[in-house]
Amino acid sequence: MKSLLAALLTALLALGAQADELLREVIASSDRTPAFTARDAWRHPYETLTFFGIRADSTVIELSPGGGWYTEILAPYLRDKGQLILAADDPQSTKPESVKSLERLQAKLAASPQRYDKVVLSVFAPPAKLDYATPGSADLVLTFRNVHNWMVDGDAGVRGVFESAYRSLKKGGVFGVVEHRLPTDRAQDATSSTGYVHQDYVIRIAKEAGFQLSAQSEINANPKDTADHIGGVWALPPTYVNKDVDRDRYQAIGESDRMTLKFVKP
Repeated sequence: MKSLLAALLTALLALGAQADELLREVIASSDRTPAFTARDAWRHPYETLTFFGIRADSTVIELSPGGGWYTEILAPYLRDKGQLILAADDPQSTKPESVKSLERLQAKLAASPQRYDKVVLSVFAPPAKLDYATPGSADLVLTFRNVHNWMVDGDAGVRGVFESAYRSLKKGGVFGVVEHRLPTDRAQDATSSTGYVHQDYVIRIAKEAGFQLSAQSEINANPKDTADHIGGVWALPPTYVNKDVDRDRYQAIGESDRMTLKFVKP
């Protein structure tokens, strides 16, 4: 019995090592967009994804993939053994920017079928359309720098998104959140017009949705970010909303200070 358990443990450790090596290879791949890889120093994709517990055979939902920064990593990593579901913009949206964003994402996927042919696109349009995956089907639901966008619909809107993640996850599944962090001594704008959010707020809403906080990490922390910039978080790279005004100062700060939170569906 002991020899069987030892063999099983060895096999599991070997699988984990292989998965980690695959993730490193994907992140280091020249297939990624150069402007995206330039952000690795701030976004720490390997450390972030391993913190959330990703495996090559995971079923992963990415909420609001945007331009596909993380999609470029997740899709090839999960292609052979796992599944990536992109909860993306609604093609029937009345917002031109949402339709254009989806079209750009679809073009990106179509241009590299060898990487994206197994990606599943679904509709994510809070607060109305939140049935983007079969309930209880996902190992991980991940969202990167999106919570502030959902605050326009108030606490109920954010809670609705978090509850949809809860429904989509298997028991024991992980909801991983990375978000721009507002200092605790700064008043929270109800609609997060600056892009920054209190960490305690995210934790509270997640708990109200049924999650348990499993772990929190400072992987994506940036103590240089004072979170009080004209133009909000978008003053910082890579957006530089203020263009050349104080650009050197913002470049020296780098990307935003971010919370990295791991929630579990009990």
